[in-house]
Amino acid sequence: MTQDATPPREPGSSPFDGPPLSLEEELAAARAEPEPGPDIATVNESLADGLNRCPKCGSTDVRLRGSTGMLVCLFCRHEWQEARVEEEFGLGEGIDDLQGTVIAGGAEDIAVDASDVMTLKCGGCGAEVVIDTAHAMNARCHWCRHTLNIQQQTPNGAVPDAVLPFRLTHDEAVAKIREFASKRQLFAHPRFKKEFVPENVLGVYLPYLVIDARAEASYTGTGEVQTRRWTEKNGDDTVTYYAADVFRVDRTVAFNVDDLTIEGAADRADFGGSTTNNIVNTVLPFDTKNAVKWNSSYLVGFTSEKRDLDVADLQPILETQLLSIGRSQVEGSISEFDRGVRWEQEGLDVGGSRWVSMYLPVWIYSYFQEDTKMLHYIAVNARTGETMGSVPVSQWRLVLAAMTVGTVLEGLAGFLLVAFS
Repeated sequence: MTQDATPPREPGSSPFDGPPLSLEEELAAARAEPEPGPDIATVNESLADGLNRCPKCGSTDVRLRGSTGMLVCLFCRHEWQEARVEEEFGLGEGIDDLQGTVIAGGAEDIAVDASDVMTLKCGGCGAEVVIDTAHAMNARCHWCRHTLNIQQQTPNGAVPDAVLPFRLTHDEAVAKIREFASKRQLFAHPRFKKEFVPENVLGVYLPYLVIDARAEASYTGTGEVQTRRWTEKNGDDTVTYYAADVFRVDRTVAFNVDDLTIEGAADRADFGGSTTNNIVNTVLPFDTKNAVKWNSSYLVGFTSEKRDLDVADLQPILETQLLSIGRSQVEGSISEFDRGVRWEQEGLDVGGSRWVSMYLPVWIYSYFQEDTKMLHYIAVNARTGETMGSVPVSQWRLVLAAMTVGTVLEGLAGFLLVAFS
């Protein structure tokens, strides 16, 4: 029996309408297909050539004026700022409609083989300028002196979607740290106070993931309502007993979270070791609603850290925090259980989440304590002034204080025994 030859496909017809493609044809078709873009495109297209020009005079000598949070041209002194991402990319809306995991361009997975070193072509003279993104996001062309910026999102995690500019100046941060340390000077190590160097208070942008999410959490446990209470004498001791009715408690709550902030660097999640840099997270929250479109000119004069954690790495942390938020949401509905509720089982369904990468500003002072080999940090939220940290203590002062307090308490107890005997 003979088989008719299959006629060639018409241009534009489906591959399933004709014979299978050859390997060469499949490869050519794959190359012709555009690469999938991010769920939210946040690239600042106005800076595509790597030059951030003053809109008034065209100079690229631009930096942040910390006292105003505005960019300032150092040539003509004109000030301006980028648009807020809240409105620019619609990040303040649509949480109720989120489906699945929505990821902005700067929060996409980091390519393992991505290089820190990037070569940019100067838009002023055409020279090639090398920038090591592990240490800087700007460089000046050695020929025409234009300042080149890393503006396009790169696969190494160096460029976020948004940046929250510094507001507190260096002098204000130093004053905050002095105030914080002075409240703890009773136990502070004398060398710490003596060796405080204001110049070592450094401004740094730290990488965070800012998340919107809608979720439903469920909790199952047992609650107790006290029915009786009594005391019984047991030798020289008095023992208190309770009687309670025990109930099964089930709660379910649906809720949204807006701008939940999680650190994007792995070392910030390390609560052990010989450093106290996790103290940075105690100065949260930041006013992330005021974050603006990425422009590396905001980083001039400051250092920054790259993000090294992807969305998948942070999903467990998000779920833990959502469960905690859910427990606080149902707290008001269990007040009748005066003996409390013990949750025995928890469940979480994240209907949708939206992830945006953001640089947040912090002033940091570090001090190495020689006798304990501990590196201490004090952090200042560069937007709100919230300050927290670890101050090296003097062991002999602690012992002396403990002995003094113990002596006072013993004297007070003796006085009371004499007074009431």
